Amino acid sequence: MTPIAEILAARTPLEMGFETSIPADWLQGRTAYGGLSAAIALQAALELEPDLPPLRSAQVAFIGPLAGRVRITATRLRRGRNAAFLQADVTSDAGLGLRATFVFMAALPSAIVHDEAPRGAVTPPAADAELYTGPGNFFTGNFNFLDPKLALAPAEWLRWVRLRDRNELHPMVELMAIGDALPPGAFKLAKPNTPLSSLNWQINFLDAEPATQDGWWLLHARADSARAGYSSQRMTIWNAAGAPVAEAMQGVAIFG
Repeated sequence: MTPIAEILAARTPLEMGFETSIPADWLQGRTAYGGLSAAIALQAALELEPDLPPLRSAQVAFIGPLAGRVRITATRLRRGRNAAFLQADVTSDAGLGLRATFVFMAALPSAIVHDEAPRGAVTPPAADAELYTGPGNFFTGNFNFLDPKLALAPAEWLRWVRLRDRNELHPMVELMAIGDALPPGAFKLAKPNTPLSSLNWQINFLDAEPATQDGWWLLHARADSARAGYSSQRMTIWNAAGAPVAEAMQGVAIFG
């Protein structure tokens, strides 16, 4: 398997970005795993302006397939006293594959303190837990998974997930790579071998400096609606202590 740090280390600098290759072990079908594409887009944004405040939100559009050699470019949209908006595009010979808008924002003085985000309800894997790793010819081979084996809704997933190799990564690049690792909730409703594809991903980070234990993050995805070839789902990420780290929504195309 190919560590993300190795993909980034092999990059060739470009004006306002870089070029690199997506290895076959990071593909899901004919395109790169969306979390990896979003992570390298974020890396380009971080390198464009290295003095950015913390990342607080990302809007990601999965526009077309990405594989092989790709080019990642970042652009400043606006930067004010407290917030910065940067755009990053990932393209291949097939054209534009991903466009992301990242919002970085410094903490502000505020009298408001409100937190009703649910906490993670299960403990992280033990050191001797039996973990699942995906096949080597699919992006899931780059992760460890553990199923808490709880009763779930028909279109719901809950898994502990970590990158098998997360060395030398910016913490937010790691989290972007992790955050889309579950199958869509609607996958559980589909017939076998039905193709599904993420269309977009809106993720808001609740912690400016998220951290966890032994690389473990608890991921949740649940489809609220699925009809006419389209599904909308909500997603959550907790750290090993059960603290909420990110909340997200995603639109998914269902081809069958």
